[in-house]
Amino acid sequence: MAEMPARHGFLNPLNIPFVFVTVKNVNAGKCEDKAMMNETLLFDSLSNPVPELRRDVQIIPVTDNGQDLLYFHDMMGYSSPNFALDRKIEPILSLFNGQYGIKQISTMLNNSIKADDLLDFVQLLDQHRLLNSKHFRLFSNRIEKDFEASNTRKSALAGESYPDHPAELNTFMESLMSEVTSLKSAPEKALYAPHIDLRVGNKQYAEAFSGLKSLRPKRVVILATSHYAGNYPDIYEASPYIGSVKNYELPGMTFQTDQSYIEKLNKSASQTGFTLSDRAHRVEHSIELHLLFAGHIWQHDFQIVPILVAGIDDLLYHSEGNIGAKTDGFAKLLHDLDDEDTFYLVSGDLSHVGKKFGDPLAASQLRDDVELSDRLFIDAAISGRAQLLLDQVATDYDATRICGFPPLYTFLSAFPKTKGELINYHWWDETERESAVSFGSIYY
Repeated sequence: MAEMPARHGFLNPLNIPFVFVTVKNVNAGKCEDKAMMNETLLFDSLSNPVPELRRDVQIIPVTDNGQDLLYFHDMMGYSSPNFALDRKIEPILSLFNGQYGIKQISTMLNNSIKADDLLDFVQLLDQHRLLNSKHFRLFSNRIEKDFEASNTRKSALAGESYPDHPAELNTFMESLMSEVTSLKSAPEKALYAPHIDLRVGNKQYAEAFSGLKSLRPKRVVILATSHYAGNYPDIYEASPYIGSVKNYELPGMTFQTDQSYIEKLNKSASQTGFTLSDRAHRVEHSIELHLLFAGHIWQHDFQIVPILVAGIDDLLYHSEGNIGAKTDGFAKLLHDLDDEDTFYLVSGDLSHVGKKFGDPLAASQLRDDVELSDRLFIDAAISGRAQLLLDQVATDYDATRICGFPPLYTFLSAFPKTKGELINYHWWDETERESAVSFGSIYY
């Protein structure tokens, strides 16, 4: 089992004997955001169906100091951090599916837990934004609107994936980069590199970015996988290219956006599928991790153009459709706006396979076939031929879930026949969950 972050305190407000909650900070866990929380909005009925558990929250079995827990991982950052329950509560959680009321659930449990105690438990979950309830929807909408109104996109990973103090971060980055003993010749136009967890891909990151030290671009266009655009279908259904005018902040670093360039992209938004509705940027890591390295290796002034690329799966079925036309239009615009002072960071991993990702077999059983598929994808990518890359992914309809395909296809469509050089390739086997992610780096 995975290990949970260190436990700093317990919150045990329930009369259900085997239920307790652990959070990173008890006061924060008790909900905190008093200005944003109205307790009258919490679910408060013994007869109405209990709101279902949020489907976008991962419930992960973990072990902490010998205690078996269920850790609630909220990728969107709405719920309390480091929230966990005793694993014995799992059968009760399965009944919170939006169909049953408190009294019904109590009856199903042979009245072993009083209805009032069950309601207390439901309100605890609601308080921590784990139910798809009125309270949660109000809270999450406020979070999104506050982000949209801000001029700055603050770090989502500082203090978790890397140090949140500038001096400590610099030491951390120096340590990573010092592991590179030989430098490749700098790429002329672009770097395709991963956005996997730093603890997994630290050597590959360092090797890929170290070769960029001699470059001095004035503008850095980042084309990066969007992992969360699917959470906002009404916003991004017809807009695969998601820009932002917000300045990006990391500890001790601020990256100014190139407002003029972004405005040029936005002028033809309806034809290119570009949008400045930037909710998908709020918790996305694919741009942030590249900026972490760019800000370390480049001390000169440069501006950024942060663009997330959402799913373009329609291309796998009919490349001549609406998404195909928008992708072609956006790629042409990138090409037309290009100059010798612009460098491109393309952020994407390779395959995601195994039981964690929905495959019936463990990743270890799939590895030979997946690595062959990766090799064919990399060969197509190195050739600089966007159509060949699309054809390769379309042969099995992206069965291995190559998340770097959308941004890399876009780049190669914009700059056809731009040859690449493979810098590294790595397979990370997450044995505990019988899954794996492959990733690598290419210079263009």
